[in-house]
Amino acid sequence: MTARQHDSSVYEEVQASEKFQELRRRLRAWAFPMTIAFFLWYLLYVVLSGWARDFMAIKLLGNINVALLLGLLQFVSTFWIAWAYSRFAEKKLDPLADEIRHEVEGKI
Repeated sequence: MTARQHDSSVYEEVQASEKFQELRRRLRAWAFPMTIAFFLWYLLYVVLSGWARDFMAIKLLGNINVALLLGLLQFVSTFWIAWAYSRFAEKKLDPLADEIRHEVEGKI
């Protein structure tokens, strides 16, 4: 066997497998759009804070203004994304990851 020729390891086989590619596709299909959406939402808050101060200063109720409400919604959206990801992973990622793990454990 030369240095260029080698048997693929179990991990290389798993990486090349259809199931692993499906797992990666599912993760990316959820994570990338959600990440972009959250960054745009956060960028909107920053832009409004910098260039729409009159809008952000509008009082809604007592001392609560638009800026405070949008700032609190940033936290709410962060927790919602974490919750949504945990549900998505439980339903779509974990079963497939468990299948792959069992296959790998059977080969080692």
